[in-house]
Parts: sequence; structure tokens; C-alpha cells
Amino acid sequence: MPVIIESMNNNNSTKLNWWLRAEVKELEKRTPLMPEHAAVLIQSGHTVSVERSPERCVPDEEYEKVGCTMVETGTWPQAPKDMIILGLKELPESDDPLTHRHVFFGHCYKNQKGWQDFLKRFLAGHGLLLDLEFLVDDNGRRVAAFGRSAGFIGMAAGLKAWTQQQRDGEKLAKLDYYQDSPTLVNEIRDELESVFSKTSRKPRVLVMGALGRCGRGAVDFAKRAGLEQSQIICWDLEETRMGGPFPQILDVDIFVNCIYLSQPIAPFLTKQMLAEAKNRALSVVVDVSCDTFNPHNPIPLYDQNTTFASPCLRILQTPTPLDIISIDHLPSLVPVESSSEFSEAIVSHLKDCGKTTVWQRAEQLFNDKCIGL
Repeated sequence: MPVIIESMNNNNSTKLNWWLRAEVKELEKRTPLMPEHAAVLIQSGHTVSVERSPERCVPDEEYEKVGCTMVETGTWPQAPKDMIILGLKELPESDDPLTHRHVFFGHCYKNQKGWQDFLKRFLAGHGLLLDLEFLVDDNGRRVAAFGRSAGFIGMAAGLKAWTQQQRDGEKLAKLDYYQDSPTLVNEIRDELESVFSKTSRKPRVLVMGALGRCGRGAVDFAKRAGLEQSQIICWDLEETRMGGPFPQILDVDIFVNCIYLSQPIAPFLTKQMLAEAKNRALSVVVDVSCDTFNPHNPIPLYDQNTTFASPCLRILQTPTPLDIISIDHLPSLVPVESSSEFSEAIVSHLKDCGKTTVWQRAEQLFNDKCIGL
């Protein structure tokens, strides 16, 4: 295996040089570092360079005000080698070697499509991936995550899709950004009340992984939107101990999958179940976990992600429509709130990048995954 960039654990310098890159994923407005937390890094003796971005939920000027150095969009490949490149979602598609230390969600440690070629880019450039998804404390708990907001927004999207079906049978055409979560809650509460006034019916929802951060966020939104406890079915390890598939899912209106897939499991739903179902109530599936390209995806009903511009994939039209929502950056629907929550949680760890067991484990995981490539 090629020599990787010098271990961060061997770097005795107290000064870190951070480079916040602009996101290239379409409609991604979040940021892992808010201006107030960039200021914390600067006050701690570090430097922060920020690529200009008209899409980011925070104006460039807010970073300038706290002392960040503003740089041109997409120039991180030419950044000095001591810069740590910070982002959220995937890098631009390329075969170019990666020469820096990168901190972002790599989505390449669970055998996702193309994972080997992606990691080889780091090896070719003597670079290093410190994956945000695998920054965990000594108890194995993630130190920062968008899980709660992902579940919260996932439930919102599912309810919105369901109300659209009740109005005209059509799939939800698009999702727009919201200034804050109360605005979103109030809008969907009103939509549910409008449907209820005409049909005397509210949906039954099933949340899989209801005891985790993501699942709790989904349940929280359902309650805020006006669903009663009897309409919210919560499943976790106890209810799924025997393994899927689970025909009970066909009896609810909306199924929201919030599990963290860490090992192969039996599917929750199958195409055969749908084909043989005689009285299916299920009309919306929200796959918040979004393991679309994982070979062990427990919802093997679709093979593409959806987007805010086209949030629903209709896989069945009759006798009851069935729409799937598989957006892999749901928290970006309320980008300022979700970014603030994440940045608040991660900033203390960014201050000590490379100095703690959190980072040492992430580096070791990268090295382990690269063995044999």
C-alpha cells in the first residue's frame, strides 16, 4: 500500500489550517462550520479559509466579519498541503489524486458503489480521509450528526407527500427550503387539517429505528404536526428482533426508515410483498437512511436517489399509489437550523483535530479500509 500522508497524531503543532470548501452537490445549502464557530477556531489560534459560495445558507460576508480568509470557489485542490479541507457531501467527480487531509461524509466504508476507486484517489495522492460519519467517542457514539434533523425533515416530507396524494392522487412535485422548522411544522399541520376536514382521516405512520436520534426526530415532527400517539407506531430492535420482511408495514400509510445500517440484514419490504398485497394501505415510503447503493439496502424497491426538485419516485400507480422519497441530504431543507446544530457539536473536535482518540480512530479506520487496495 502506498505511503499515506504523515499521521496527524505525529503533528506537534498547535496551529491548524482549515479550508471550508464550497459544496458541489446540487441544492446543498448546509455547512459543517457556521461563522460563529469559525470564530472559535480563529480565537483558538487556528486559521480558517472559506471558499465563496452563493448556495451556502450563510452569506460570505458573515465569515469575513469573524476573520476568515475568503478564497475563490473550488480552489481547494491548489490549497497549501497543510490545509485540512472541510466539507459535507461528495467531492466533484474526478480521478485526480487527493493530496490533502479531508474531513467530510465520504460514504465509502460500507461497500457503496465505487468505494474502492474513491479511496485509491487518497492513496495515489498520499491524502487522508477523516470521515465525519465515523467520528465517534470512546463509547462508539457519533460526536456530531444530522440524524435528528434528518428524521424530522423526513417525516415532514412523508406527510407532505401523503397529503398531496389525498388531494389529487399525484406525487409531490417539489420541496422548497424553509426559514425555520416552525414554519415547516405549521404548513404541514395546516395541510393535514385540510385533508382531515374533507375525509375525516389522518395517516398512520410507522417509524423504524424510533429510539435513535433520527427516529426520535421523525416522531417529534409527527407529534408537532398534530398526529395522535395512536397514529404513530414506533419500532426498534425489540419489534424487529425476528428479522424481516415485515408485512405489517403494508398496513400503515407512511413508512419512515431511520435505522443505521451497520451490517447485513433481511429486507423490510420486498417487491414480491407489494405484488401479492391485496389491501395495501402503504402509499409513502421515506428512506431517511438512504442506503440506496448499499448491497444490503433493507428497502430494495428502488435504485436511484430523489431530490428536492423531484422528491418522489412513484413505483406503483394502482390500486393505491406508492411513492418513495430517498433524498440523501434531507436536513438541507431547513439548512440554517441543521447547520447550526451540527457545527455546534463538531467545533470542539475541530479545535483538537488529530489530537484525540476521536480522530485517531478515524485515521485508523481509513488505513484499515485501504488495506489491499
